Amino acid sequence: MTNAETGRRGEDLAVAMLEAKGYRVMDRNYRFLREEVDIVAFQPTPNDDGGMIVFVEVKARRGTGFGRPEAAVDAAKQQAILRVAEAYLHERRLMPSPTRFDVVAVLLGAGGPEIEHFENAFGYFV
Repeated sequence: MTNAETGRRGEDLAVAMLEAKGYRVMDRNYRFLREEVDIVAFQPTPNDDGGMIVFVEVKARRGTGFGRPEAAVDAAKQQAILRVAEAYLHERRLMPSPTRFDVVAVLLGAGGPEIEHFENAFGYFV
């Protein structure tokens, strides 16, 4: 499996997990200039009377030789995602909307995938 295939598989698993939790995927692989966010989703409130826009960075790995997948979302990556999120919200005329930043870590091991969802991993806009 190539790195690109690993990334696509991780994103597909993350989307399935988010949708199973009730999130609505709005966009995938949204680009602004040279930067990208993997998933933009909407998490409705339990009564569906509001909700939050969630920008999700997915990190998938085939093993832990280079560390846990979530460790790759460092300060520089977080700043890039914040810039992309601001552009997305502005372009879609969604400012101000409650916004959160999540990370989904996917470990594709021989025993099947392990998926971990870190909600509010590095901040939010209000």
